[in-house]
Amino acid sequence: MTEATPLEAEDVRDRILSGEEVAILDLREWGVFGDGHLLFAVSCPLSHLETRIDDFVPRKDTPVVLCSEGKADAHLVKLGAERLIAWGYTDVNILTGGLDAWDQAGFEVFSGVNVPSKAFGEFVEHTYDTPRIPPEEVKAMMDRGENMVVLDSRPMSEYHKMNIPMGIDCPGAELAYRVHDLAPDPNTTVVVNCAGRTRSIIGAQSLINAGIPNKVVALENGTMGWHLAGFQLEYGNDRRFPDQLSEDAKAKAKAVRERVAKRFGVPTCDHDQLAAWRAEAGRTTYVLDVRNPEEFIGGHLEGSRHAPGGQLVQAWDRYVAVLGARIVLACDDGVRATMTASWLVQMGWPEVYVLENALDGQPLVRGAHKPKIYGLDAAAAETVTVEGLERMIADKVCVIIDLADSLTYRDGHIPDAWFAVRARLKDSIKKIPDARYTVLTSPDGVLAQLAAPELRAMGRHVAVLVDGTEAWKAARKEMQTGFTHMADETNDVWYRPYDMDDAQEGAMKQYLSWEINLVNQLERDGTTRFKKFPQA
Repeated sequence: MTEATPLEAEDVRDRILSGEEVAILDLREWGVFGDGHLLFAVSCPLSHLETRIDDFVPRKDTPVVLCSEGKADAHLVKLGAERLIAWGYTDVNILTGGLDAWDQAGFEVFSGVNVPSKAFGEFVEHTYDTPRIPPEEVKAMMDRGENMVVLDSRPMSEYHKMNIPMGIDCPGAELAYRVHDLAPDPNTTVVVNCAGRTRSIIGAQSLINAGIPNKVVALENGTMGWHLAGFQLEYGNDRRFPDQLSEDAKAKAKAVRERVAKRFGVPTCDHDQLAAWRAEAGRTTYVLDVRNPEEFIGGHLEGSRHAPGGQLVQAWDRYVAVLGARIVLACDDGVRATMTASWLVQMGWPEVYVLENALDGQPLVRGAHKPKIYGLDAAAAETVTVEGLERMIADKVCVIIDLADSLTYRDGHIPDAWFAVRARLKDSIKKIPDARYTVLTSPDGVLAQLAAPELRAMGRHVAVLVDGTEAWKAARKEMQTGFTHMADETNDVWYRPYDMDDAQEGAMKQYLSWEINLVNQLERDGTTRFKKFPQA
């Protein structure tokens, strides 16, 4: 393939509706993407294409459709197509006219991020009438000392930032697995919360689907609703579920797996079948490990990636990009994989399987997932160590450019480093003073190395900080916070209401209203395949 194939908006919509494999990649920055996009487009910024494309689209003959806003940023899809073709992708297409043309064709444009999953959460609440409870009632129950437990369905990284009083961190896929130890008394009311709505709804409905005897309710509007009601949140906690399950909890969790698999028709596969699928031409098979992070790092199947079950349901577009692909889920005893699979089935994913005896007797790989990175070897660059950079700073012979996302930059960067977005360096470099050396950094140094040839082509003498800003922090060097030196806008990432420095309450109200209204927009769009199952 030498050049990308143009597709009209109608053609792209037909591909979405066909059920055949297709990956729709929006190459704009994540924050810009959040202002408006196709429902089933996946955010894959050009800035990060080398590091994400293999995980998103592992099969090189998969049909890929690239899009951006339109004429104003058509260079993004042009460059993206050139890179994909150079890396061996053989079915690269471009949405002609981008999002503008899609809108002009009369098709729905969605704002926000992880929209298919959030819309699904609203669908679940409407379909199953998932019980919810207002924060005022929960607070009154707490004050009366009622028999209750609050389970926070978010990852620890989010829980640690803020939580409801009494809340215990128990991320989505862990809920039905661990609730029997956290609420052994059937008279205990179980309150499930998240930051907003989706994970509260899915978490509560998961426990209801699991058939536990307890009363289960979703906290209406999560921590945002709690805050807006005028109640205090807690900060910096690390309360979480017990590491070990009791024997009674294990037996009950096994029964939950069988009940849920039967109700939602969750199929299984064995390792021989998985090996055959991985070797199959013309189909994409994702293998995702839904356990918690420590378990994955402790040992996982080769070729699997970490996708905690609750987060996979909440934001599948952060883990997979190919619509119509086959998804195989793995965990130790199948409970968490089955609970996760039951939701993907209801979302309309055509082939979702639980890998039987996923880890038993298998060679396991320790450590975090290491993505394949295109172009890294070709992006050779002069480097500088932390000590060398300190000398450059002392001698006043360098300017530093940090390619971390703007939230990471705000939370901590090398003093006087300039914030910039890789894909927009050609414009932002004009705002950054020149020096004998322009030192590029990013959290681990990878993005900086990839960007080095591009910056050299702009006439700068470039050096890359070895191992990036993480090495600077590890050496206990001084860090600076805030938006101190901004060469670009902060629309590179999507800011959640509690990420904002000010106007948080207004943003919370707007977010909650947006999420509730998604159901109406879904009906107009007409491309989802959400499934309704009879009540148990």
